[in-house]
Amino acid sequence: MPKTVLVTGAASGIGLASAKLLLQEGYQVMAFDPQEELMRHNLPEEDLISFFCGDISMSEDCSDAVALTVKTFGQLDALLHWGAAHSSKRWDELDAEEFNHIMSVNVTGSFLIAQAAARYMMAGDGGAIVLTTSTSVIFGATGGNGQGGPAYVSSKGAIIALNRSLARALAPKVRCNAVSPGLTETPMIGGMTKKLREDMTRRFPLGRFGIPDEIANAGLFLISEKASFITGEVIHVNGGSNFN
Repeated sequence: MPKTVLVTGAASGIGLASAKLLLQEGYQVMAFDPQEELMRHNLPEEDLISFFCGDISMSEDCSDAVALTVKTFGQLDALLHWGAAHSSKRWDELDAEEFNHIMSVNVTGSFLIAQAAARYMMAGDGGAIVLTTSTSVIFGATGGNGQGGPAYVSSKGAIIALNRSLARALAPKVRCNAVSPGLTETPMIGGMTKKLREDMTRRFPLGRFGIPDEIANAGLFLISEKASFITGEVIHVNGGSNFN
């Protein structure tokens, strides 16, 4: 029987690429995103995929997504959590409302979907969870022109700590790791100016931004048996930008 993976953020960007790659590899996929119409438009209607429209920051939606996955496919083997909210506001533009919203979606949402998945996995045969942080944590990106600001960077830093805590708490039945993408060609960076893109590209030894498939493949590796002795780690997929 093929393995079943719950994929968040499946309507676009890395989540969409991840869902498509999983289908190509023969996995069963539950695609989770608040943008149901876009998700269904971008992904094929076939037996190996089903769809759940929901809000990752709502506990009930996360639990319902896991329940529907198990009801539809009979199992849940892995979670690839790519869904996130973005904020480019600088420190002097940001207010408490936006900061709390970003933390709610990115941090609380990561915990809630991991918690829901882990409850099923821990009661059964185990599994693998992959969360998403960001290379912006390394640089301390300051925001503006589509670049992650302090709310976004803070949220992604918290996910590194959450990943470590979950990896220890859920071992040995469930492995939990995180992917840390560098700048990637997704709608999230659509607000970047041409000059900022040129300036940022110079920081990449590979001379370009990433593409969604390159990030998604790291997630597929981490849920595979090839990564069976990896847990609590952060895999950086950023074209070398963290040492330039």
